[in-house]
Amino acid sequence: MDTSNMTQIFSEFLGTMILILLGDGVCAGVNLKKSKSAASGWIVIAFGWAMAVTIAVYVAGYMGPAHLNPAVTIAMAMTGSFEWSLVVPFILAQVLGAIVGAVLVWLAYLPHWQVTEDQGAILGTFATGPAIRNYPANMVTEVIGTFVLVLGLLSFSQHSFTDGLNPLVVGALILSIGLSLGGPTGYAINPARDFGPRLAHQILPISTKGDSDWSYSWVPIVGPVIGALVASGVYMLMV
Repeated sequence: MDTSNMTQIFSEFLGTMILILLGDGVCAGVNLKKSKSAASGWIVIAFGWAMAVTIAVYVAGYMGPAHLNPAVTIAMAMTGSFEWSLVVPFILAQVLGAIVGAVLVWLAYLPHWQVTEDQGAILGTFATGPAIRNYPANMVTEVIGTFVLVLGLLSFSQHSFTDGLNPLVVGALILSIGLSLGGPTGYAINPARDFGPRLAHQILPISTKGDSDWSYSWVPIVGPVIGALVASGVYMLMV
């Protein structure tokens, strides 16, 4: 593998690490007891995740395509704008970056885990979960959210933006999805974003954490992949 490919793979690890550090970081601030931002609500979380994506794309974007999401990587390969040979290395880098980012959130909020008794709030800091557990409905929500994400990203490629503006536009897309479609499932729309931190939740020494809810974990993996495939198909029909 040449140096250019290795740089791109590293950029996916680094960018996804920043994404989860800032994204799960805002969830920690809102969910954990005695945080100065405790109970500040969904709007803060939605804006926090939008800015997390924006900053992560800025960090990773000068070294690679800054997918930061296996669903996006698969969609880009489907449309022919990305090499299939790099799909698996990219996904592995994204998942590893997500795990490391989640561990950094744990370290950043270290004293707050022990004073937070709500196991759901702790898990919700790391991974997504449904407001109403209904697997078919939850799957549909993730498919729709990821469809909007991927179709938006692919459509952006047909426009010209002022240099350096594109990450802000992507952040606006994430904000819109979070505010409009995030309520039912917490809008994973990214398999690495959910699986990596959920695995970190499983292994980290948090005495009050409870179960990692692996019975739900397939939804934020399968749903986004289906949504990405549908979006890439629609995009190719249009273009």
